[in-house]
Amino acid sequence: MKNCVFINLKKDEIVIKLSDEAKQEEIIEDLTRKLGELKKLYQDEKTPIMVVGKILKNKEIDEIQELIKSRIDVEVDFDMPKSLGLHSIKKTFEKEIALSETTFHRGSFRSGQKMEVEGSLVIIGDVNSGAEVMATDNIVVLGALRGLAHAGAKGNKQAIIAAGLLDAVQIRIANIVKEIDRDEEPMHKQAYVAVLDDKIVIE
Repeated sequence: MKNCVFINLKKDEIVIKLSDEAKQEEIIEDLTRKLGELKKLYQDEKTPIMVVGKILKNKEIDEIQELIKSRIDVEVDFDMPKSLGLHSIKKTFEKEIALSETTFHRGSFRSGQKMEVEGSLVIIGDVNSGAEVMATDNIVVLGALRGLAHAGAKGNKQAIIAAGLLDAVQIRIANIVKEIDRDEEPMHKQAYVAVLDDKIVIE
């Protein structure tokens, strides 16, 4: 059996590292075996588990999370690399962004809600699926972005979108649109979205 899951016991968390080269079936098989050994360590403790290593698709994350939770009642988080082949690109938030008027919105947007602002928009909450936010400059979502965000709405390609968690199906900057396949695209934590060579890139 291929050894592709490595467990590191730390003081305040347990780190499960997945091999970059391993296939999902191999990971599930090896993880299933090792969870039996790991469960013996869980008596009264609820030490959280952090999964690191290989970039996973959303459906793979769900499968691994369900497997762990079916064996051990514990909080599971995933710390995945934030880019696919974008390591050579300077971090988008290092770009010089012109100062603009900023609107702060406290609270989350539910499906069907919409907000348009001049300048930049900072949302202290989530943008849920079916909601839409639009700004002529930057959009920053401190929570999860699952709805539609359109930055640089009047043509500003220097605008950025940032989100604590990016799980949207579509994002727009100026006149450039990127469709995101949730099953194929890895879920991005601390995502930075910008335009590079007239294409939207996520880092």
